[in-house]
Amino acid sequence: MESKLRLAEYKVLLYRLFLGYLFYFIARVLFFAFNTHLFAVDSVWALLKLCYYGMAFDTTALLYINSLFILLSVLPLTVNTRPAFQKGMAILYFVTNLLAYATNFVDIIYYRFSQVRSTKATLDVLADENNKKLLFTHFSEAYWYVIIIFILCAVCWIWLYKRVKLKPAIVTDKKVYFLSSIVSFLLILTLVIGGIRGDFAHSTRPINMVDAYKHITVPNQGDIVLNTPFAVFRTLGTNNYKLQHWVDEAYINTNIKPIKQYSTKPVAKPNVVIIILESMAREYWGSMNRDVNIPGFKSYTPFLDSLSNSSLIFTNAYATGRQSIHAVSSVIAGIPSFQNAFTSSPYAKQKIQSVVSVCDSMGYQTSFFHGAANGSMGFQGFGSILGYQHYYGRTEYNDDKDFDGIWGIWDEHFFPFMARALTDQKQPFMATLFTLSSHDPYQLPEKYKARFKGGPLAIDKCVQYTDNSLRIFFNYAKTQPWFSNTIFVITADHTSQTYYPEYSKQVNRFAVPILFYSANSAYNLKGVRTDLASQMDIYPTVVDLIGYNKPFRSWGRSLVSNQPDEQPKVINSTGNIYQFMQGNYTYLFDGKNFTGIFAVADKGLEKNLMTAQPNAEMQKGMQDCKALIQDYTDRIVNGKLVAK
Repeated sequence: MESKLRLAEYKVLLYRLFLGYLFYFIARVLFFAFNTHLFAVDSVWALLKLCYYGMAFDTTALLYINSLFILLSVLPLTVNTRPAFQKGMAILYFVTNLLAYATNFVDIIYYRFSQVRSTKATLDVLADENNKKLLFTHFSEAYWYVIIIFILCAVCWIWLYKRVKLKPAIVTDKKVYFLSSIVSFLLILTLVIGGIRGDFAHSTRPINMVDAYKHITVPNQGDIVLNTPFAVFRTLGTNNYKLQHWVDEAYINTNIKPIKQYSTKPVAKPNVVIIILESMAREYWGSMNRDVNIPGFKSYTPFLDSLSNSSLIFTNAYATGRQSIHAVSSVIAGIPSFQNAFTSSPYAKQKIQSVVSVCDSMGYQTSFFHGAANGSMGFQGFGSILGYQHYYGRTEYNDDKDFDGIWGIWDEHFFPFMARALTDQKQPFMATLFTLSSHDPYQLPEKYKARFKGGPLAIDKCVQYTDNSLRIFFNYAKTQPWFSNTIFVITADHTSQTYYPEYSKQVNRFAVPILFYSANSAYNLKGVRTDLASQMDIYPTVVDLIGYNKPFRSWGRSLVSNQPDEQPKVINSTGNIYQFMQGNYTYLFDGKNFTGIFAVADKGLEKNLMTAQPNAEMQKGMQDCKALIQDYTDRIVNGKLVAK
């Protein structure tokens, strides 16, 4: 019966995969041992914890590498146990595994120079080298001992593999054999998919490099958690940070002004609460559409509309990306994401100047709140990189009776939880809340289904629900001593479903709200603004409002100060095309050539105004677009995200 059910084959498969974990553990310890001075790991127990966290990344890497090996091992071929077949399988196993395993040993040495796990970007740099043979010879001679260690590990791996052999078995009952194989195949396939993703939870996206930082407090320790094959796999086809040189530095400093300095002096340091609303595009807000003249328009945000009457709102604002994690880097650090998320790039680990670092330097308490499973969306990992002192997720909420069953804690419960947590914190504080209930599959708590009927879009009723949750939050916050000296910033991470044709237009697929509110009239946060604004303007605006008077890095502008040398601009990406808005025009740029210039009011990009001889404003707009992208890439790639 054991041969019919193939139990011996599955046991041997598990053993062979276990060998991968064993030798990845050895490689991780060696990586640490050769680079101990670069990591603040103060005990063996701390190192073992990092190795434990690394198993999730090892799982993904090993399953990627061994996918064909696993497939051939579980398919009902009836010849699986024959010596010739097993010999071929051994060749496949070691060719794929040892090639990938070798990259860990490359990083044992290379890490001291790069201080980042090698990724596809490293391969790109190597591809551009003309003296590859010389470099290989030099490193082989200089670090011969690492090659010897790798060979010893490989020999041990092969020896251990051969210690457990699969005995030939004859299939006598093909019906049982094939039926059991199909069931086992489906089960193993499910486990492989879950292992590659990192878990089976609906609320988390596939495990990525940034997730290595959610368990650690010292960013560099994330490189111990990672392994090099994982870093390479996860960045294949994702690194578009290519250095360019279209303009000189003087042009960038004059026209883009990436280093800014303000001189505001508030009477007291205000608390700051930044609320990023999941998917709550500008289309759903009545206050953001009062002058748009959309026939039959209906608002789904009665509370936010009311709050807007006492706030400074921007009705011509745009997101810089299409994903939630794009918004966090843009809103908090002023770093937009274009073809790929900055947070998923190999450059996310570096020191980053942001709202968090600025507030930290001024003595603020800093916290990030997200009601999903800790680590969801990569927020906890990136938050750790930015330097948030506290992270509050579903774990800290610690009451799953308020769990929505898919994403996390319902907004109506998690928002007051944040308010109570802030009451316990020392002022001044800066807190970021990322909401979650207005997310696919767009469900409501049972008690609200009759109350919030929504509209033609599935998301409409969830927008109503989250708007009401904000009402509950503000009603509670008003009773707290910190409320009167708090500045609230509200925006959306990205757009979502559209109903009105106006918001189906290409430019408006990025249309989000931006609102600033404070009960303290001294901050003068009232009015309606129609000038261009962007998520990456929020960071410099907060810096201006809290009175940070030192130089800082930002591609945005303060929305509350008249800085004549800061021209409103918006940049985002539709995929492989940059979309740049400035002055009277919108520009489309593919990274090499401009493919279109449109009137800024032409949100559908219907009439291309590009000619062989563009006017002076168009020429400057194209130059400014290139200058911004050039400086953006240079600062990210060369680690200049902090003002020097």
